[in-house]
Amino acid sequence: MLVKDVMNSDVKTIGPKVSVQEAAKIMSKFRIGSLIVVKNEELAGIVTERDIITKAVAESKDMTKTTVSNIMTKEVILIKPDADIEDASELMIQHHVKKLPVIFEKQLIGIITSMDIVAAQPKMIEQMGALLVFPKKKKPVAG
Repeated sequence: MLVKDVMNSDVKTIGPKVSVQEAAKIMSKFRIGSLIVVKNEELAGIVTERDIITKAVAESKDMTKTTVSNIMTKEVILIKPDADIEDASELMIQHHVKKLPVIFEKQLIGIITSMDIVAAQPKMIEQMGALLVFPKKKKPVAG
């Protein structure tokens, strides 16, 4: 199964000058754990719930004055839509991240999360089960 088969193409983005408080409100509104930070239509970073907790709340920063650019993760691990989801999970494990923006020809086209991969597993198991339980009958070669 490929990344493009399980990714979410409705990616929420935010500008780097937006306050941390506004970012948190957007995440809460859409019930998501991250926002992709875009500057001049290019990916500049990602801000996650963890970034907000560890880099803003834990440091007692003013959420209304601190901007996303001050707490976002700038070195974002990316993946292509035609990559296998096993490759995505390996990248997540290797880099200790739970979200990967999906890029095609330098354009942000989606995001895949660890939960997307977990949710895809039952579908894969079901497909393999159908193959194993109900294998296609081979046609006789000679009659």
